[in-house]
Amino acid sequence: MKESSQAEPPHPAKDVLDHVGYRLKRAHAALRGAMDQALREHGLTVPQYACLEVLAARPGMSNAELARATFVTRQSMNVVLRGLQEDGLLARPDTVGHGRARPVTLTEAGWRRLHAAQASVYAIEARMVRAVPAERLAGLLEDLDRVARALKD
Repeated sequence: MKESSQAEPPHPAKDVLDHVGYRLKRAHAALRGAMDQALREHGLTVPQYACLEVLAARPGMSNAELARATFVTRQSMNVVLRGLQEDGLLARPDTVGHGRARPVTLTEAGWRRLHAAQASVYAIEARMVRAVPAERLAGLLEDLDRVARALKD
């Protein structure tokens, strides 16, 4: 049996806990935990909140478009949309004139719930932003965009 050589790490981290991917995941888990807790008080999950935020900015999106914009599968988005519709937070037509996509819009109740939840979520984002020196924030955002683009290639 041939011995395999160990792959070289992409940077000089001494420990897996120092790898970029691990630190990104840790930051994501912290954000998700804080958002889960805050949104529970508003009767929303993170995917539901993300859906409301995206629809507020881009009303009329289809299920597939919402799924892409909120980083969930189309099947998961169907569940999210069904729950939000049952709660009276969004509206979808029963039928459409052409095509299969049924555009989604927020109801008045959806707007109220979104605005109430935004205060909590924006407070979490403000905590994150305060943790980064002001002169480094723009660079951090650019770096995160570069990382995302590099992984799409």
